[in-house]
Amino acid sequence: MRPRTLEEMVGQRRLVSPDSALRQAIEAGSVHSMVLWGPPGCGKTTLALLLARYADAEFRSVSAVLSGLPEVRQVLAEAAHRFAEGRRTVLFVDEVHRFNKAQQDAFLPHIERGTIVFVGATTENPSFELNSALLSRCRVHVMEAVSADDIELALQQALEDGDRGLGARGLRIEQAQLHLIAVAADGDVRRGLTLLEIAAELAGEGGTVTDAVLEQVLADRTRRFDKGGEQFYDQISALHKSVRSSNPDAALYWFARMLDGGCDPIYLARRMTRMAVEDIGLADPRALQMSIDAWDTYERLGSPEGDLALAQLVIYLASTAKSNAAYRAFGAAKRDVGEYGTQDVPMHLRNAPTKLMKELGYAKGYQYDHDSEGGVALDQTGFPDAMGERVYYQPVARGMELKLKEKLDALRRARADRREPRTDDS
Repeated sequence: MRPRTLEEMVGQRRLVSPDSALRQAIEAGSVHSMVLWGPPGCGKTTLALLLARYADAEFRSVSAVLSGLPEVRQVLAEAAHRFAEGRRTVLFVDEVHRFNKAQQDAFLPHIERGTIVFVGATTENPSFELNSALLSRCRVHVMEAVSADDIELALQQALEDGDRGLGARGLRIEQAQLHLIAVAADGDVRRGLTLLEIAAELAGEGGTVTDAVLEQVLADRTRRFDKGGEQFYDQISALHKSVRSSNPDAALYWFARMLDGGCDPIYLARRMTRMAVEDIGLADPRALQMSIDAWDTYERLGSPEGDLALAQLVIYLASTAKSNAAYRAFGAAKRDVGEYGTQDVPMHLRNAPTKLMKELGYAKGYQYDHDSEGGVALDQTGFPDAMGERVYYQPVARGMELKLKEKLDALRRARADRREPRTDDS
């Protein structure tokens, strides 16, 4: 059922619509080297085949998973011979991100000379996975997961096509059932066609796809999820940002999506502990302890019982007060450490456990705060002399930090008043 023309392709309307630049170039036979970036089953191989067909070029395919450099060199040598005879070659490289730098570099001179029209397919972000030299010679086209409605259209075509599809089998299936298969395909046309084929085999020649048959077909379905790739980092980013935006419903959705895709719950527990420190901080110190408790609960119970503890944590983190004041304060302190270098500890702050150290002035002038009025020696600095007083921590007026802010603002004003030079009349 692989499309033989651009009209037969489902999905990718933005990329191959009649008025798109790529569509016009393909139909004119004026194809260029490119990288197709998209999820599995979205039509990357199909588009490469159509490029060759419309350009009347030879199509050759290598897989970065199965092919080594010797095989690549052989294919390139054949393409060079073909080019000398006046015929172009579209070289499709599947999973191109799995080739190392040396293997990717092997294509560069052939792309530049026009020996091949290079079409690389990848499910990973090309910015991270492909050499800049290769990217500079190719145009990157982003392909999207195919919608359920478009997959349903492809399934309908397969049912009606007696030549390449299931049209000759007389299969009976309701439209609602077809839609369920399309949804279960999760953006992957190839998966949708496979599920339909399994349903047809279970129903038998001229049979009917019953609800019981469909339940068997869809029993072990899983959603698209790459534990180490682009989708993984996109989804953890969505979870983190939903927590930060105080949207517990969205946060819970992304948490459930990641669990459903097979993400390690311990990884999620660790990331949520990070959220408690970075985005909630002292606005609600309970969040950190709750994170540790939920993590510990999951390790004791495992899945599925422990999943609920993590789900409760997601809801709490997203619902409670937020502050990144401690996060920003720590960053500012680290920048000053880098800028000012190794400053001497002021003499009044040094420890003086021996007589010699006392004679040298260690601890001289130190004011014991508990003996001061209000329990704070306001005119005593805590910084190296070369730096003067600094302010890193600026609490927000939210949650428990509101009280900290009131107290610290008052202390800082009082310290500033003590440091101001006094006039003769004061």
